[in-house]
Amino acid sequence: MKPFRPFMFIAVLVAIIGLACGASTSGGDQPAQPPQEVPQQAEVPTQPQVEVPPPTEEPVTEEPVTEEPASQGPYFTEEFDSDPQWYYEVIQGNDASDPKKAAYKFDFSRMIFNIEDPGLFAYYVYEGDIYENVRVDIKVENRGVNTQQVSLLCQFGDDGWYEWAVQSDGRWELYAVSDGYQRMHNGASNFIKQGKDVNEYTMICKGNEISFFVNGVEPKGSPYIDRKYSLRRGNVGFAVSSLRAIPVKIEVDWFKISEP
Repeated sequence: MKPFRPFMFIAVLVAIIGLACGASTSGGDQPAQPPQEVPQQAEVPTQPQVEVPPPTEEPVTEEPVTEEPASQGPYFTEEFDSDPQWYYEVIQGNDASDPKKAAYKFDFSRMIFNIEDPGLFAYYVYEGDIYENVRVDIKVENRGVNTQQVSLLCQFGDDGWYEWAVQSDGRWELYAVSDGYQRMHNGASNFIKQGKDVNEYTMICKGNEISFFVNGVEPKGSPYIDRKYSLRRGNVGFAVSSLRAIPVKIEVDWFKISEP
């Protein structure tokens, strides 16, 4: 009987166990692996589609057109609702008179003169047009002393002017104002309303021929033809003057420029 060799037994046992392990590993059904979930990519949120309107043209804003005030034209009636801002000048009749004592204002649609010193001549001239043939009319009311004067002017320019002066006591005088006041003609009219009353005066200039009317009546001496000074064209206007008595208070209702 052969002696028992434990080491060989152990070796054989190890070999058998190894073969068994190899067989179990290589053969037979392998245990199923649990299915692995494939991680899905997270959806990236997208921006909502916003409809962009097509570009539009900027509206063109037009500047408001400011209309120039309409010109009065050569012929019109000034009713003095406000100051027309014509040329104004006071002439001294003597060195003692004070031009500052001739004043005017606009009130109740009238131009109101107040002169508190004798020998003052307050002129108001429209310089917007030059006339050769023209008619001017004025309506005035006397609110002061009776001895005062209202004048109408034509051909007012660098060479002088024609002036028809009407005094409220019934007298009138026609001047060529050139190198001083040159009296060309004078007279009187019974149609001048004296005292605190209303009068309308008219002067028509056609070149050097001058006509004048008192309340629609042409007095003797009109028309007058000037052959000495021969003033041909210029502006028109009027004047209110103090002579001797004061205060002079004249209200001008309207002044009209028209064709002769």
